[in-house]
Amino acid sequence: MPSLHARLLLASSLVLAGFLGTTGLALDKAFRVSAKTSLQERLQSHIYTLLAATDADSQGGMIPPPDVPEPRFSKPDSGLYAVIANHSGKPLWRSSSLTGREFNIIEPHTPGERFFHHLELPDSELYMISFGVAWVNDAGIEELYTFAVAEDTSEFAAEIQSFRTTLWGWLGAMALALLLAQGLVLRWGLRPLRTVAHDLQEIEQGRADSLGGPYPRELSGLTSNINSLIEHRDAVQTRYRNSLADLAHSLKTPLAILQTFFDRPLASAAEDRPSASEQVKRMDDIIRHQLHRAAVSGGKSLTQPAPIAPQIMRLSESLDKVYRDKHVSVTLELDPDATFTGDQADLLEFLGNLMENAYKYSAGKVRIRCRTVLNSQSGTVAEITIEDDGHGIDPGQVSTALQRGKRMDESVPGHGIGLSVANEIIALYDGTLDIESSELGGALLRIHLTR
Repeated sequence: MPSLHARLLLASSLVLAGFLGTTGLALDKAFRVSAKTSLQERLQSHIYTLLAATDADSQGGMIPPPDVPEPRFSKPDSGLYAVIANHSGKPLWRSSSLTGREFNIIEPHTPGERFFHHLELPDSELYMISFGVAWVNDAGIEELYTFAVAEDTSEFAAEIQSFRTTLWGWLGAMALALLLAQGLVLRWGLRPLRTVAHDLQEIEQGRADSLGGPYPRELSGLTSNINSLIEHRDAVQTRYRNSLADLAHSLKTPLAILQTFFDRPLASAAEDRPSASEQVKRMDDIIRHQLHRAAVSGGKSLTQPAPIAPQIMRLSESLDKVYRDKHVSVTLELDPDATFTGDQADLLEFLGNLMENAYKYSAGKVRIRCRTVLNSQSGTVAEITIEDDGHGIDPGQVSTALQRGKRMDESVPGHGIGLSVANEIIALYDGTLDIESSELGGALLRIHLTR
């Protein structure tokens, strides 16, 4: 596929060629019409010259001009010819320039009638104008004459050809100059794209971390999204590395304890079995937690916004079945316009953890709200609140509740990682998770998600 520069240059060159070609044809036609009009006026002026040169005899009859001021009429084969004919078209007078030529194609005209036409003779082509004249003698008798003047087309054609040569020469020079200027302008205008391509190559070769810019306003959206994708890729890689490092570090202590258990005599194995089971359960919790962290997709600036309300309703229906025996009363107040820009799996992950905690720790009532609010710093955000009527979380223990493996109520089964996983996912999308006290008597979890 040709480059963008080549495509634009080709397209603009075709437009330029079409414009200059059309302009040239229009100018050529206009000049030809103008030259033809000028020729007619010039031939008409010769008619008037002939009329001025005629004289009258003693009875008032017309005497053809003995001498014509225009010297070309007196020069044989000069290219300018004149004829005066009577009412029947018979020539009465011929200019000296017609010596040796047959030129008797004269049609009589009524007085004042003028006719311009093109003649093709065996040895030449002529433009001729003929004009009808009424001459009244002393006896009052009107005599009709036709004055005709013709000019060889060679001079007219040479004038047209000279104009065309000059016109197309200048238009061709202008076209070359404009094409050169156009190429330079396109090269200058597309330089930001080449800069972006070069910067991307620098990133691919490891010499840069992001698109630095500055770039034109038209490319700012593209470069911003590319930087977001690069940041997302780096965050995912960092998260995988951190998760593996945390997993290895977290498993060291349980593995050491298990190794100690296996190193002891068989006689003490029964006594240490509860301790070993506890370490296995701890390792299972650690692995689950790290897998959750590694599976989170993170923010994606190019993701299509997804409505939140249907996901909350879907999770609520599922949890109603799981906690059917508890008879939890759920109140949903959902704004259908609230959306989440990110991976839908991440939305289901953190909503599922938080809503399950509300069902699990409630005494029988859960209230979930979702709406769109205006934030002074982030602009329009989606706000989700999840409340229950359980024991709640003491304000002094909020930070502890968000730590992995910390459980506020040991009487309820669980692993103590739901809140921490949800908090990490929300943070990856530049959101916030706040824990407050609910009017229902239990905990209120408030989530703000930047759209």
